[in-house]
Amino acid sequence: MSYRFLLSCVVALVIAWIASGETHVSAQQSAPAPAVSTPAPAPAVVRDANAYPPYPGPFYRGSNPKDPRLAGFYLHTGAFLYFIGLFLLWTWTAGWIDGDANSLKVRPDMWNSVVLLAGVVGFVGALCSPSFGIAFVVMTIGYAVPMGLYVVERNKRVPDSGKVLTRRHIRAVTIRLLSRIGVQIGSREQRESVVGPPIKLIGKSGKGAGEMDRSRQVESSKGYLAAKELIYDAILRRTTDVHMEPKEDEMSVRLRIDGVMYPAEAFDRPMGDALVNIFKVLSSMDITERRKPQDGSFRAEMEGRQIDFRVATQGLQGGEKMVIRILDKGSSAKTLSDLGMRKQMVEQLQEIVHQPHGMMITCGPTGAGKSTTLYAALQEIDAYENNIITIEDPVEYKMANVTQIEINSKAGQTFAGSLRSVLRQDPDIVMVGEIRDGETAKIACQAANTGHMVFSTLHANDTIAALFRLIDLEVEPFLLSSSVSAILGQRLVRKLCNDCKEAYKPTADMLQKIGLPGDKVDKFYRPPATREATCPTCNDLGYVGRIGVYELLVITDRLRDLIRDNPNLTAIKAEARKNGMLYMKEEGLRLVVKGITSVDEMMRVVK
Repeated sequence: MSYRFLLSCVVALVIAWIASGETHVSAQQSAPAPAVSTPAPAPAVVRDANAYPPYPGPFYRGSNPKDPRLAGFYLHTGAFLYFIGLFLLWTWTAGWIDGDANSLKVRPDMWNSVVLLAGVVGFVGALCSPSFGIAFVVMTIGYAVPMGLYVVERNKRVPDSGKVLTRRHIRAVTIRLLSRIGVQIGSREQRESVVGPPIKLIGKSGKGAGEMDRSRQVESSKGYLAAKELIYDAILRRTTDVHMEPKEDEMSVRLRIDGVMYPAEAFDRPMGDALVNIFKVLSSMDITERRKPQDGSFRAEMEGRQIDFRVATQGLQGGEKMVIRILDKGSSAKTLSDLGMRKQMVEQLQEIVHQPHGMMITCGPTGAGKSTTLYAALQEIDAYENNIITIEDPVEYKMANVTQIEINSKAGQTFAGSLRSVLRQDPDIVMVGEIRDGETAKIACQAANTGHMVFSTLHANDTIAALFRLIDLEVEPFLLSSSVSAILGQRLVRKLCNDCKEAYKPTADMLQKIGLPGDKVDKFYRPPATREATCPTCNDLGYVGRIGVYELLVITDRLRDLIRDNPNLTAIKAEARKNGMLYMKEEGLRLVVKGITSVDEMMRVVK
C-alpha cells in the first residue's frame, strides 16, 4: 500500500465528513418545523438602565477551575513541575553523555548534537502544545529517544559490569540511594559490592568547603568505591603507609606492613589518577597542581572509631606520587608496660617520667615508634593534676585534657617559637615533637633547667650518638649535662606468628656470629620455610605486629661530670656499661631467645 493511496483515502474521508455535515444542516433547514405548543410568555423583568449587567463568574484557565483562589492562573501546576523536572534531568543526562561518550570514544560529537537538537525540539514543541497530554508525549519523546539510542550503542562497547539501565545497574543504584538514607536492602555481599565496605571517608574542612561538602564532592566521583576498598583493605592488613606510584600504564600500590613494603594490586592509570584526585579533594589540596609537593589530611569512621590519615604528594616525571600515612589510635600503646620492655626498664622510665623537671629524649630513625613511646609516657602522668602541653607536627593522636598545638610552617610557626610561647603558659610537662635545630634544642634544655619536664625526640642511631648530636647542634655541654635525665634509643622488629612459626637448631657459627654461648641455646624460631596451608593469622607473611627493642641511658652524676668536663665517646660508653645499660643488640637477642622474633629480623633492624 503506497503513501499516495493512503493520502487519497484520508482526503476522501475528510470530504465525506464535510459533505455529511452540510447535508445534515440543509436537511435541518428544509424540514418543516414540528407542531409545538407555545408556552405562556414569562413576565417581563424590569432593569434599571444605569445598573451594571450581572457578573458572569471568574475566568479560569489552569490547574483547578473549581478553586476560586486560582482564578486567572494560566499555568498547570503538574505540567509545569514535570517540565522543570524533565529539563533538569535532560541537562544532567546531556553532561553525562558528553563525558561518557568522550571517555568511551562513542561518536561524542554526533551524540551531543542529537541530544541537544532532540531536547530543544521536544521542549519547544511542548510549550506550543494546546494540551498537557500532547506536551507530555512531546517532552518525553525528546528526552527518552536519544537517551535510549545512546545507551544501546554504548552498552555494546563495555563489559556487563559497566552497562547502564540494566536490571543489575538499576538494582545497584536503588541499593546505593536507599543506603544513603539508612534503608538497607539486599544481602551484605550485594550492599558491599555496590556501596562499598563499611567505612566512611570524611574530608578535611578547608577554605570554601566543610567536611561534609568535600565528602559529598567525591561520593559521586569515578573511583570512589575503589578508594574506600583501598583504605579499608589497608586498615585490615595493619598497614601504616600506602604508597601510590605512577607508572607508564598503571598506578602501582605498595603497603608498608610492620615496617616492610609489600606490593598490592595495581590500578590502571585513569583509575589511579582518579583515586589521587579523590584523596586530594578529601585532604583540601589543589587538584590542578601536580608538580609542587602538597600535604594534607582527612579522616574516616570505621567500626565505631575514627582513624586519621596524613597525605603527601610529590610530582614526578611520569605523574604524581601519593603517600598516605594511617594513624589508627585504636592500635597505639596505652602505657609503658604495653611496649614490650623489660620490667626493670619500665620501672626506670616510670621514675624518670614522674621527675619534677628534666628532659627525656627518645632517639631512632623515622618509623621507630618514638612518638608512640612519648604518648605512652604521657599516659603515666595525671593530666588533671598537671598542665600538659604538646607541640607536634602534626598532632598524631588526640589526648583528653591535654593542650595540643600543631605546627604550621607555612604560617611561620616553628617548634622554637611555639616552645618559647608555651613556656609562658605555666606548663608542668612539655612535649616537643622533634628537636630539629639548635634553637629548639637550647630552649628545651633551658626549660628543663627551669622547673619543667620536657619530652622530645631526636634522630640519632643510639643513645650515645644522641648526646653528641645535641652537642653538634651547639648546645653547651654544661647546659646539656644539667638538663638531660635519660635518653631512650629504640627500633621496631616484627613478631613471629605464633600459629605458623617453626623451631630449628641454630648452628655454632650462627651463635658465634651473634655472640651467644652454644651451651645455653637449644632452639630458635623462624617463619616456615615451606607452607602446606594458608595461615589466616598472618596472611602467609610469617610475622604479626611489631615490638620495640630499646636501649636506655640514664644520666647519673658521674655521667654529668663526663659530659660537662670532657665529652668523650669511649669514656661515656664505658660508664654507661658500668651502670648496667644493655645495647639494643643485646635486648634484641633476648627477644630471639624467647622466640618472639627471628635472628634474621633482628639482624635486619639492629646492627
